[in-house]
Amino acid sequence: MAIGRHIQTLPVHRRRRLAAAFDNGTLPDRPEPEALRSTLKLRGSVDGLLEDLDDLARVGITGRAVAAWVRSLDQLSAGVPSPDLVWSGPEVPGLPARDTRRVYEELFDSAKRSVWVSTYAYFDRPQTFAHLAQRLDSVPGLRVTILLNIQRARADTSAADQLVRRFTDRFWGTDWPGSSKPAVYYDPRSVDPSGPTGVLHAKAVVVDDEAVFITSANLTEAALDRNIELGVLIRHRVLATSVANHFQALIDAQLLSPLPTS
Repeated sequence: MAIGRHIQTLPVHRRRRLAAAFDNGTLPDRPEPEALRSTLKLRGSVDGLLEDLDDLARVGITGRAVAAWVRSLDQLSAGVPSPDLVWSGPEVPGLPARDTRRVYEELFDSAKRSVWVSTYAYFDRPQTFAHLAQRLDSVPGLRVTILLNIQRARADTSAADQLVRRFTDRFWGTDWPGSSKPAVYYDPRSVDPSGPTGVLHAKAVVVDDEAVFITSANLTEAALDRNIELGVLIRHRVLATSVANHFQALIDAQLLSPLPTS
């Protein structure tokens, strides 16, 4: 069995915390479970991590050498996407993972140049987009593009333009909480009763063409907090750019239509 397998499965941001704690002496060679949980901001069992530290100590890797070994994990995978698993739902003790709501918020709060957001459904209205709207209002030059699905109810026989008008009035009137407006697009197939069926079902975020988050979770309270949802967060420029370019190509090919701004 490989040494350090539990440490290797930690999300990158937690491995970095672990390395920093051994580098600056915050953690002793054999930390107490509570100290390790506090350092890594974990809940539940850390027995596997403590077993890894014991295994490393038996081969002479302690203290700052642990920090160097942990950092070598990232160096070995340099240039290769290193995904963090991101979950919604009940927490499983001993299995550290990133939280869906927190990842959405951290990505929005960190954006400097561009944000792409695609979601099939969103609820909670202004709260859904609060972090993104605040970031757009506070960062000059930030470009935000949101891809949304406009759902036709089963018994709704309204014309397509009426559906879009109602959605537009609600989105800008009650759902979007910021003063600056993002560019918003939708799949026109979802509102055309005579056209081919199809909906915008992709759930993804791309920030600054550097990080991409692909998830099963919609922007709803249930998906972010209660449902069992799974996604991956990857900080890799080529992959992030390819996702953003695909979204842009759908717009350029007029397969997605712009939502009116008023």
